[in-house]
Amino acid sequence: MPELLLELFSEEIPARHQRRAAENLKKLVTDALVERGLLYEGAMSYATPRRLTLTVAGLPAASAPTKVERKGPRTDAPAKALEGFLRAAGLSSVDEAQIQTDPKKGDFYVAVTEKPGEQATDVIAEIIPKMIEKFPWPKSMRWGSGKLNWIRPLRAITATFAVDGEDTQTINFEVDGVKSSNVTYGHRFLAPEPISVRRFEDYAAALEKANVVLDLDRRMDIIRADADNLAFAQGLEVIADKGLLEEAAGLVEWPVVMLGKFKQEFLDLPEEVVTTAIRSHQKCFCLRNSETGKLADRFLLISNLAATDGGKTIVAGNERVIHARLSDAKFFYDTDLNTPLEARLPKLDAMVFHEKLGTQSERVERLVGLAAKVGPMVGAHADDAARAAKLAKADLVTDMVFEFPELQGLMGQYYALAQGEKPDVAAAILNHYKPSGPSDEVPIEPVSIAAALADKLDILAGFWAIDEKPTGSKDPFALRRAALGVIRISLENQLDLDLATLIGDHIELILGTPDQDKMADLMAFFEDRLVVQMRDNGVAHDVLDAVLGNGGLAKGFTLPSVVARAAELATLLKSEAGESLLAGYRRAVNILRAEEKKDGKSFADPVDNSAFALDQEAQLFSAIKVVNESVAANISNEEFAAAMNDLASLREPVDAFFEGVLVNDDDDAIRVNRLNLLAKLRDTMHLIADFSKLAG
Repeated sequence: MPELLLELFSEEIPARHQRRAAENLKKLVTDALVERGLLYEGAMSYATPRRLTLTVAGLPAASAPTKVERKGPRTDAPAKALEGFLRAAGLSSVDEAQIQTDPKKGDFYVAVTEKPGEQATDVIAEIIPKMIEKFPWPKSMRWGSGKLNWIRPLRAITATFAVDGEDTQTINFEVDGVKSSNVTYGHRFLAPEPISVRRFEDYAAALEKANVVLDLDRRMDIIRADADNLAFAQGLEVIADKGLLEEAAGLVEWPVVMLGKFKQEFLDLPEEVVTTAIRSHQKCFCLRNSETGKLADRFLLISNLAATDGGKTIVAGNERVIHARLSDAKFFYDTDLNTPLEARLPKLDAMVFHEKLGTQSERVERLVGLAAKVGPMVGAHADDAARAAKLAKADLVTDMVFEFPELQGLMGQYYALAQGEKPDVAAAILNHYKPSGPSDEVPIEPVSIAAALADKLDILAGFWAIDEKPTGSKDPFALRRAALGVIRISLENQLDLDLATLIGDHIELILGTPDQDKMADLMAFFEDRLVVQMRDNGVAHDVLDAVLGNGGLAKGFTLPSVVARAAELATLLKSEAGESLLAGYRRAVNILRAEEKKDGKSFADPVDNSAFALDQEAQLFSAIKVVNESVAANISNEEFAAAMNDLASLREPVDAFFEGVLVNDDDDAIRVNRLNLLAKLRDTMHLIADFSKLAG
């Protein structure tokens, strides 16, 4: 099978960029091949720390010939126009052109030329250098006197094209002084000699012999299996870390798992401190005791060498570094414990949160007030919520968090407990950042809920107050995540909070003056996020739009009530009664819209029941009156299922009305009264939702 083999051999590619780079290589090359008429059967890309590899199978030896048509002037055009056409088309006379007829323009000349196919090797030699020069690395560098930008210095290029039954051909080209060849190289230390290759099959086999596992996923599997086996033999189990696993596989071409040890005294540190120090600094895996579940004084390192001494020197080196790192962590921890969190608060004066929103100290003041307000609404004591908010950011100025920023919140919890704070307050220091993403859990304890909501509402109100809102795909302050956090906390804890009032008051606090437009705009942002969140949960966007369109969060709706109302509305619309009622609503609204346009006024006057000429009018009026009162009462009590059942009872009188009543009666007084009746029907249904926003 005809096949392209391409390898870009360089100095070490950062692990975090390898998978995406391999995908980009495949897409860029295959797209360019198809664009030039070279269709293929399959393509695979690979990455190691020192190489990006692409194999494309089923390529033709050349692209198919193509016909090119060039439209010329009319057959009766002046001689100069014909001469210009012949010259541009490469024809010697009009006899070589075809004549085509257009019903409107008449007869005209067309030059049809056949463009021969291109050899695949020529096309590849042309597109690969261009691809390399424009490769989309997140960051790149130059080296020496060259002009090429690449992630790390590019050292060699392997490019071969194999056709069934023929010798493999090297595709010759040059990029910034690096010439392509049929030569690659094995492991930097274990097999650095050059290797001649023909096609992917012998290339992959040769690299395997030269201590290079080409496939990133296979290296991950090797590390996972060997780590589990080595840990099991010691009565231990590996603390799973998918991100670290991929990173470790991206650091080695020939993974060898080794077991190391550190002093037991470091186990007195918080577990997260130990695992973070070992993971961050040495990219090693931590272990637990299989029986007790406690952190073990062992770690697994991933070497890129099968050392002659069995890895003793490598393990000893890693043990020395980890000892130093854990010693530093212990010093930070012990030092931090000597200073209470509250005593650290003045240092927040020097930490700017945002130039327009002040320092972290100023932000903490806002958080304290907001948490004290929210606390009683969610079942927390105001003093506890305020205390948690006051200490929530104090660990930002500790030595441990300065060294390991990812431990913010967690270290605050440890220090708060050690210094005698209430457990609920200490837990809130950790949990006020939650949820940090869609898969993160939400706080469920009242003090934690109050602190988390205060943190997110302050961020949102603050940035809305200074007009720093997300635009398109840009959201530098993670405001979408903050809004989704508020939504998830409210829904999963069933919190009936008046967000509009909370946010309106907080914007006024920040600006020093009320701003209803900013509040309403932020409420609309919440509604957009809610639609996205509930769409992922199976609630149709138009159903949620209908509920929100009836007032929305800016009118004091709570998030749980909106979702509950939408769920009941969706159930109603799936029923036969709901479908019929919706059809009647649309008919009524269409009639009203047409007549309001014709009369130049809206119909909102009281219905005169003495003017009814038919029983169906009286029956519908009576039903609307009863349903209007019951729906309003049920909504007030948040009995949305009952409200929907009330609404469904309108089906029969609505159907009977449209079957037996002509709305646009010749008597204008009767006509207007019937239009007022339809307006009353519309308004009653709008107590539940704005049905005009429903699709279909």
